[in-house]
This record gives sequence, C-alpha cells and structure tokens, in this order.
Amino acid sequence: MVRPLKEIEQELMDLSHEERARLAHALIVSLNEEEEQLSEAEWEALWLEEAKRRDAEIERGEVQLIPAEEVMRRAYDALKKNKK
Repeated sequence: MVRPLKEIEQELMDLSHEERARLAHALIVSLNEEEEQLSEAEWEALWLEEAKRRDAEIERGEVQLIPAEEVMRRAYDALKKNKK
C-alpha cells in the first residue's frame, strides 16, 4: 500500500535540518539524472511550452504578478526565519 504524500511530508518535517538538507540534495540529484535524458531540443520545447502557458495565465488574469523586489524580500525573510 502506498502512503499518502502528505503523511510522508509530515514525517519528513520531523527530521533534523541536516537530514532534510541531505534528503533534498538526494532528491534533486535524482531529478537531474532523469532530466539529463532529454535532448537540448526537447528542453527548449518544454521551456517554450511552459513560457506560453504562463503567458496565457497572465493574459487571462489567472495569476497575480509579484514585483521582483517583493519576491526577494519574502525569500530573504524566509531564510532569516529558518536560521533561528
């Protein structure tokens, strides 16, 4: 039986900071290994498709744009919060 993802996420949040960092690194490496199987042309096609999808969402008013300064401030605040 497969466990629900939310249950796994909650369990993983109980790991130490270092353990979560190691796990995150391992997951990213595994994703990169899968991504390396795509050709340059396939990557370009996927990114073009994603860009068009995002542009359409903006044009339809489905997403709210956030200024870069605000994004950076939020990211910085989150990093400071996690250091404590």
